[in-house]
Amino acid sequence: MEISKLLPDDEAGCAEAVALKNAGAKLDCPEMLQPTARGYANMLRYGWDMEPEYAYLARDADGTAVGLLGMGVNLYDNTNQVWIDIDVHPDHRGHGVGSALVEYAEGLTRELGRDTIGYGCVDLPKADAFARRHGFEQKAVEVNRRQDLTGLDWDVVQRLYDDAVAASTAYELTKLTGTLPEELLADMVMLTAAINDAPKDDLDMEDDVYSPERLRAYEEAQSKSEHTIYRVIAREKSTGALAGHTVIAVERERPYVGEQHDTSVARDHRGHRLGALVKSAMLRWLREAEPALTQVDTWNAESNNHMIGINEQLNYKIVARILAYQKKL
Repeated sequence: MEISKLLPDDEAGCAEAVALKNAGAKLDCPEMLQPTARGYANMLRYGWDMEPEYAYLARDADGTAVGLLGMGVNLYDNTNQVWIDIDVHPDHRGHGVGSALVEYAEGLTRELGRDTIGYGCVDLPKADAFARRHGFEQKAVEVNRRQDLTGLDWDVVQRLYDDAVAASTAYELTKLTGTLPEELLADMVMLTAAINDAPKDDLDMEDDVYSPERLRAYEEAQSKSEHTIYRVIAREKSTGALAGHTVIAVERERPYVGEQHDTSVARDHRGHRLGALVKSAMLRWLREAEPALTQVDTWNAESNNHMIGINEQLNYKIVARILAYQKKL
């Protein structure tokens, strides 16, 4: 078996990688959304915020793609860690492909001077056994939920919005697409950092570190990846302070697909139903702005009861549970 780095300009290789992921997902979790070949290539070019992801294809002696290693290497924070995903084609499982990719990832991690590997897999007995066999310890559970906009009761959305408006009369909303105005950038850095209050459970992770440069890099990566960013921001009327926000990105290649990127409320402004306000306002906006949009995916720690409570009111249903592990080298 040969393992080699997959480059974003390798169209055939990216198509093979996505086909391999789809084959595995069809067996393990058929509802989980997979990238297109173009979207996967863009992830390798730009990542989430101009930190490209890395991918390595494993091929057998006949040149058939049998396994895929994905690796995220954060340069902003948690610089002692990498996070990996491993996919093995169902026809080639049980032959050591996954183990070889774990060993390869460990070698790359050491070359980078890092000492911790994070790993996520679908909550299945065989996947859990694989992780533990390779020395990974479960630290958290992430849940992928999907909102079906075609079955959404818009009367419920309107009531949630009206109730939130009544509870947040000291605040007003701003709607933005694309890049942030320069005058909001510094305040948005602080507001974005509020996501660090979300549960990390037992994960050994530092807080995310944000800066104006990182927010601009995020906007650049999303734009180059053909995603339209929608933001709804709650601002305190008396002070102008940014108090809460929500962000959804809509794919242009698949305009029926949206992804919830962030929802957070600054500590000093909690207790005014701002989370419900910005999320319901976003839905009312996207109903007009993106008529082709039919689904929005979100990820939350299983222990994040407050946000999950809001999402369940908005017709989010569980798609998958992902077990998050870590391992010290």
